[in-house]
Amino acid sequence: MDRKLWEAEDEGNFIIEDDLSEQSNSFQSEIKEDSYNKNKVHELDENELSQTIEELCLSKAEEFRMIGYDHVTGHEIWECISNKYKKEGIPNLHKIVNDILTLKVTHFMNWLTMNAYKDVR
Repeated sequence: MDRKLWEAEDEGNFIIEDDLSEQSNSFQSEIKEDSYNKNKVHELDENELSQTIEELCLSKAEEFRMIGYDHVTGHEIWECISNKYKKEGIPNLHKIVNDILTLKVTHFMNWLTMNAYKDVR
């Protein structure tokens, strides 16, 4: 490599091309390694799944508290989200995560209101 670099220095602009081709080869091998690692599937056990969902619900509750809804809990977030799974069953993790992260305050407050009416009856 050093000899090519010296020859290229004498000729002019070839140093950059040598460096780029070496960087390109390195980058391509990193891409192959990353795609190999992405194809590996990590199965969550029940505890990891529960912990992940709980952390997401707590995060969403914290988000609601930051915008002024002070008494929201992670448990209430999960009850609101899981309410629609009663008929269909528990979906894949990516659907659960999406439902938690895209939960709007208006939907949550409507759910709380409806539950309050159900409890009164």
